[in-house]
Amino acid sequence: MKPAKKNLNEDGLRQKLTPEEYHVMREKGTELPFTGKYNIHKEKGTYSCKACGNKIFSSKSKYDSGCGWPSFFNVNKDAVELKKDLSHGMVRTEVLCKKCGSHLGHLFEDGPHPTGARYCINSIALDFEGKEPGLTKTKKAAFGAGCFWGIEEIFRNVTGVTKTTVGYMGGHMKNPTYEDVCSGKTEHAEVVMVEYDPAKITYRALLDIFWEIHDPTQKDRQGPDVGRQYRSAIFLFDESQKSEALTSISEKQERLGGAVTTEVVPAAEFWEAEGYHQKYYEKRGITKGCPR
Repeated sequence: MKPAKKNLNEDGLRQKLTPEEYHVMREKGTELPFTGKYNIHKEKGTYSCKACGNKIFSSKSKYDSGCGWPSFFNVNKDAVELKKDLSHGMVRTEVLCKKCGSHLGHLFEDGPHPTGARYCINSIALDFEGKEPGLTKTKKAAFGAGCFWGIEEIFRNVTGVTKTTVGYMGGHMKNPTYEDVCSGKTEHAEVVMVEYDPAKITYRALLDIFWEIHDPTQKDRQGPDVGRQYRSAIFLFDESQKSEALTSISEKQERLGGAVTTEVVPAAEFWEAEGYHQKYYEKRGITKGCPR
């Protein structure tokens, strides 16, 4: 089966998406019913295309259709494209992301009032953010603790963390590549950007995890990984984070006899790393123990 239209670099998408995500979104596959993480999901927020971030569905239109896939009775019509699908000996209406052309699911006309529509969508094709106007917004935290692959895998599996992204922060070069950062000439650190729901996990709890998952006494390195890009660092987004981080590092210094090398600095511009770095462990079936 031919891939969806190439509005985005196909090689980049292969690196960004897991093989299962790529098969569904770019090769028009379908996940098994009742297996998707958003089939039974009642949090309030916005669902977007996993390939490109295009915002498509609001939780306000999500309902339990009993079909085994996430169902919505309304959609951001500017965000999708509808196409006749004659595959599998049926006549159906395919739902595609208008921005990148990725396959999302199908539209049926057996939905509830007031639209009568049922957008039957693959969970694997969606990302979720609890950020609708008037609702409690997620917050951001950013940490440098060595190679960002394993650090992301740990934070990604923490209850209350809604999204993780690996990238570069703290240096002077704009739009750095991984090779640029590894050269040691950019001053950027490998960073994990953590978006979290403060109603489910506190910033202090994230700091506790940060201390547990690396050795803050190693300056500009973690184990065999040596260089400024691997430094221990806490990047601050507001005064509240500053107060908690300084208290936390003071306590850590006291326990370790002043040996902590962790830098505590204001957050700077965050440059997202290349697609193949995102969810690196998950894509390769590697699991890393998580303290929570």
